[in-house]
Amino acid sequence: MERNLFTADHEAYRDTVREFVAREVVPQHSRWEDERWIDRSVFTAAAKHGIYGLQIPEEFGGAGEFDYRFRMVAAEEIANAHSLSFALTVSLQDDLVLHYLLDLTTPEQKRRWLPGFARGEIVGALAMTEPGTGSDLQAIRTNARRDGTDWILNGQKTFISSGIMADLVIVAARTDPSAGSRGFSLFVVERDTPGFKRGRKLDKIGLPAQDTAELFFDDVRVPAENLLGTKGRGLQHLMGHLPRERLGVAVKAIANCRAVFEETRRYCSERTAFGGAIGKFQHVRFELAEMAAEIDVAQAYVDKSVLAFNDGALTPVDAAKGKLHVSELQKRVVDRCMQLHGGYGYMRDYPVARAFVDTRIQTIYGGTSEIMKEIIGRDLAD
Repeated sequence: MERNLFTADHEAYRDTVREFVAREVVPQHSRWEDERWIDRSVFTAAAKHGIYGLQIPEEFGGAGEFDYRFRMVAAEEIANAHSLSFALTVSLQDDLVLHYLLDLTTPEQKRRWLPGFARGEIVGALAMTEPGTGSDLQAIRTNARRDGTDWILNGQKTFISSGIMADLVIVAARTDPSAGSRGFSLFVVERDTPGFKRGRKLDKIGLPAQDTAELFFDDVRVPAENLLGTKGRGLQHLMGHLPRERLGVAVKAIANCRAVFEETRRYCSERTAFGGAIGKFQHVRFELAEMAAEIDVAQAYVDKSVLAFNDGALTPVDAAKGKLHVSELQKRVVDRCMQLHGGYGYMRDYPVARAFVDTRIQTIYGGTSEIMKEIIGRDLAD
């Protein structure tokens, strides 16, 4: 279906992103995957070319551009290059870390941190999840207590994307055990702060170049000026920023659905069996037809969600619906595309094989599909 979401400015930006990815990402991506590490220099180059961080105000070195359609263009072009580890790291900056920093920082904090992000010299991470705490944020055990004007932070986090690379980590901690949901706060912990240690780089089945880590905080002294947002409102800050995170997951999911589908469609037109291209067999045509229809319908919902976000009207429930449906669709599409590739689909030389393991996390992070159903179900019951 023809889309009318983008303007000429967005398409010009698409050319910039496509050229950047072809020059700076594609030639290196295989090596990054083998080494389980993305070169830091690519983030400096990406920021310089506006691949991410566009929403940073001009006074801090950004473009001051809040139109999420530009973020969507970048996601689509990176997906077309099948560079999912890089895609996730960029999304982590735009859809999580910078979203928090732009909304919650004081003028002084903006001056301290935003210019580094705008230059690609600072990479951030968000630390919510703990060994015994996932979506149940009120079970967070990491704690911070006052000591004069400072805070003393103790605890452990796990499954933290960019946890090894990050120069700055936003940490959710319990600050008042007796205050219930108003007993949590957010803190910014900077690299080399005494007591802040990084554990092992976790060995994931997919996204190998995107580092994921355990983090440890042992009597970490955090200055009062590193409190992010309002004391006691940490849980509300986290919940309030989840719609953008979930929109980001849906945008990456639909972009990767389409990229893998198009790769498979080309494969089916070129692969021959029994005297002809397999794409001419009725069963294969029907498989492709079903996927094409599902992708176009899901794309319409995601496009509308992007416009709603731009208007400040994307609700947590609508974001949950998009995250649930499109991430589950992505699993189905990638699995069916892998099947259509036959034995070649099981070879890492083929993008569909890498996508099979790289995209499996989509229904887990940012809130599992089960949690998305709970959010939607509660809304229906009200």
